[in-house]
Amino acid sequence: MSAMERREATVFYDGACPVCSREVAQYRRLRGAEALRFVDAASCDAAAFGPDLTREAALARIHVREADGRLVSGAAAFAAIWRRLPAFAWAAPVLEHRLVAPVAEAGYRGFLLLRRLWRR
Repeated sequence: MSAMERREATVFYDGACPVCSREVAQYRRLRGAEALRFVDAASCDAAAFGPDLTREAALARIHVREADGRLVSGAAAFAAIWRRLPAFAWAAPVLEHRLVAPVAEAGYRGFLLLRRLWRR
């Protein structure tokens, strides 16, 4: 893992989503989680989002603000998280592969559709 990948990244997730909360709880227990700052977008102060992310967008899909300020979401956000967690680090390059990334993003969008139904 490079020095850049070890620097802190901020994960914005929907703490009101039971699936999202369970997944984040799992990540928090893993080695490497100290390189991630987890922010519940449902309850944090509006200033936590920064200028290019709204609460609405952060609640709609997972986002990660990289240490350099770059914002990624969806499947790319999972790759950013996994890169920092040794237990999942092997999967990050797979998820980012040019043939896998679009399929992973489509799968994540499918999950988001199901999540909307669960929340009704």
